[in-house]
Amino acid sequence: MTAEEMSVPAAELTIVGHFDNRPGYVTRRVTGSPSWLLMWTQDGAGLVEQAGVSFTAGPGDLVVLGSGAAQHYRVAPGAERWRFWWAHFQPRPAWLGWLGEYARATGCHLVQGVPQPTRDQIDEAFDRASRNARWLPPAITAVRPPAGRTPPAVGPAAVRPVREYAPAVAVSGPARDLVLNAVEEVILLATASARPSGDARRAEERSDARVHRALALIAAEPGAQHSVASLARAVALSPSRFAHLFTAETGHTPMRAVRRARIQHAARLLEVTDMDVGQVAAASGFVSPFHFSRAFSHEYGMPPRDFRSRLRPNA
Repeated sequence: MTAEEMSVPAAELTIVGHFDNRPGYVTRRVTGSPSWLLMWTQDGAGLVEQAGVSFTAGPGDLVVLGSGAAQHYRVAPGAERWRFWWAHFQPRPAWLGWLGEYARATGCHLVQGVPQPTRDQIDEAFDRASRNARWLPPAITAVRPPAGRTPPAVGPAAVRPVREYAPAVAVSGPARDLVLNAVEEVILLATASARPSGDARRAEERSDARVHRALALIAAEPGAQHSVASLARAVALSPSRFAHLFTAETGHTPMRAVRRARIQHAARLLEVTDMDVGQVAAASGFVSPFHFSRAFSHEYGMPPRDFRSRLRPNA
């Protein structure tokens, strides 16, 4: 299957691939794509246009494009190549929160300034995703070969170099989930480690490290029994001083940040586990299923059970 044949994948497909293109490569989708598209640049540069914005993605930049908007991307003018990993997928709910601050326009995100150690981790995640897209249970692959024939190599010895990988469609349910897990790892690594540029960087440099520390504590354990007092102790401030500083820096109260983190964590559990609503509420730090359902409905516009039914109709 060629790149041209896969230029507008069906919405339900999860696909991962690796391109190393020279000047002249261009993809244009006038009506957009029904799936989301992620591109991770390793070398060279690409020029990306979507939702009325245009920008160049270089090494260490992650581009995430939502569905529905017209797309146009190509090797950037003056660049000798554009070498990048890409994936088509449907996002999990928690990813939208991670990407929010990197939005250039509706459904168009650019994450820049990923440090080198994290770039290596992201490369490894994509390499793993490409292999896992072809994954089959051992019971299917372990077929006894006819007498006199050597079975094909499986496992690490059969893995081809990254640059030889053709685009891979994750067909089986387990293969699709493995690829999505890798995509989730990529997005989380990039958004958690990237250094903002321009106005965002200057704002970050002016911001208070104690607020960043508190946000990191909330994100690491959203279900913990956080309070204004406990977070203030963790950053060596009085509760009143901490609450004032946090609100001034973020635009919302510490407990609003905690509630939002808990709801996003709960949404993830509803999607990927079979825990009932009460168990999800407890694991996400809510005092009761009723309180959880009310807070979740306020954030997502529907009760937790309806949210799960839309994501997993057969669950």
